Amino acid sequence: MTTTATGTDGSGAHPRFAQALKELGLEEVLGRARRFPEGTRTAVEAAEAIGCELGQICKSLVFAADGAPVLVLMDGASRVDVERVREELGVRKVGRADAQVVREVTGYAIGGVPPFGHRTRTRVLADRSLLAHDVVWAAAGTPYAVFPMEPKELVTHAGATLVDVREQHS
Repeated sequence: MTTTATGTDGSGAHPRFAQALKELGLEEVLGRARRFPEGTRTAVEAAEAIGCELGQICKSLVFAADGAPVLVLMDGASRVDVERVREELGVRKVGRADAQVVREVTGYAIGGVPPFGHRTRTRVLADRSLLAHDVVWAAAGTPYAVFPMEPKELVTHAGATLVDVREQHS
């Protein structure tokens, strides 16, 4: 069940993310954003709330690559293979960033990190698995709001490099 948002624009999007969309000329995306009172912190929760496939959720995950933050965009049905990320970036060590680092780098809390519109510019990798869908849903800056976007458009706005970094199951 969707409800109207408490945000000033009515979308439920975080104000910083709403501003980023406006600056990118994507204000119409706010009209398609949806807010869920029960939350969409995880890909499973988001897919259930929206009524879409798990793979249509775009997870925005922050990692530390030799200490530098990197954002990885991954479909909700897959897991990031940190060894593949390490190889892609040519670094020695890759691990998940802690909650404080995520908030400092992006300006958002884990569970609500959007694919773009962050406080700082970071390197962005997007797994090709996102392109398998006509539309993907991503966090709109809070653990309660999501927005839909065509995957290629999302990758472009995120300034992401397309890579293959999901875990492969043999």
